[in-house]
Amino acid sequence: MNLRLVTALLLLVSFQACSFGWWVKGHGTITEAAVSRLPDELPAFFRAAKKQIGYLSGEPDRWKNRETPVLRSAESPDHYIDLEDYKGRELPEDRYKAAKLILELGGDPQRAGMLPYAIMEHLDRLTIAFYDYRQFREREARLTAEGRQLSSEEKADLDAERSALEMKCVVYAGILAHYAGDAVMPLHTTVDYDGRAAIRDSEGRKLQQGIHAKIDAFPEKNGFTAEEIGREIEPKTLDHVWERVKEVILESHAHIDRCYALDAAGAFDRPTVESRRFILDRCRCGVKFLADLYITAWQRSEKLPPSF
Repeated sequence: MNLRLVTALLLLVSFQACSFGWWVKGHGTITEAAVSRLPDELPAFFRAAKKQIGYLSGEPDRWKNRETPVLRSAESPDHYIDLEDYKGRELPEDRYKAAKLILELGGDPQRAGMLPYAIMEHLDRLTIAFYDYRQFREREARLTAEGRQLSSEEKADLDAERSALEMKCVVYAGILAHYAGDAVMPLHTTVDYDGRAAIRDSEGRKLQQGIHAKIDAFPEKNGFTAEEIGREIEPKTLDHVWERVKEVILESHAHIDRCYALDAAGAFDRPTVESRRFILDRCRCGVKFLADLYITAWQRSEKLPPSF
C-alpha cells in the first residue's frame, strides 16, 4: 500500500471521527421517529413529511464540506459544546454572551462549541415558520367564509404560498432535528470527543481514538428503526425550553465515562446487549427531546406576535 493511499485513508477516518454526531441515516431515523409520535394537533402536512424532514436532518453535516471552508468554519461549532471549557459556569442565554464568557475564561469560542444556541435559534426559526403558516390558514379560512370567487391567478398565488410555507416548516424542522440529535450523543459535549485528550501514546495518538466514529455508526450498523426507537414516546410541551436544553446536554455529558468503558470492553466493535441498550436509550432520548421541541414550537407559534 503506497504512502498516498495510507494518507488518504487516515484523512477519511479523521473526517468521519470528528465531523458527525450519528451518521446521517441515524439522524434521519431519530427524526422520523419523532415526527411519527406527534399528535394530530400538528398540521397534517407536517406529520406526513417525516421522510422529508428525516432527509433534511442531515443538512448541517453536509454544510461541513471541506471544499466550502467559509461555511464549514461557521457551521462546525454548532454541532457540539465542550462543557469543560465553560469551567462550571452557568451557560449564558445567547451565543454572543457565551463567546464573551469563553474569552474571559481564556478559551477560544470557535473551539468551545455553540450547540445549545444552535438548538434555540433553529427552534425559533421553526416557531416563526409555524406562525406564518397559521396566519396563512386563517386568511384562507376568511376567504372561504366570505364566499368570494377567486380568479385562477389568485388561486395559483395561494397554492404557491401554501407550498412555500409548508416547505419552510419542513426545512427548518429538519435542521433543528440535527442539533437536537447531536445533543444526546455524549461525545458532543466534551473535549474528549474522540479519545482521551490528556492521555496519548508515543506517537501522539489519543487513548481510544476512533470511539466517536464507532458510536456515530452504531444505530445504522445495528439496524435501529424509527418504530423501535420511537415506541411509546409521548411528547409534551416544554414550559422552560432553555432549561430543558441545558438538562439534555448535561445528562448526555454524564454518560461520557460509560461510552469509554463500553468501548474499552469492545462493545461497540462487537455489540453486546448492554451497548445496544445504551445507544438505543440515547436515541430514544433524542426522539423525546425532538418531539417535545416540535410540539413546543407549534404551540408557541399560536401566541407569537407578527415579525413586522
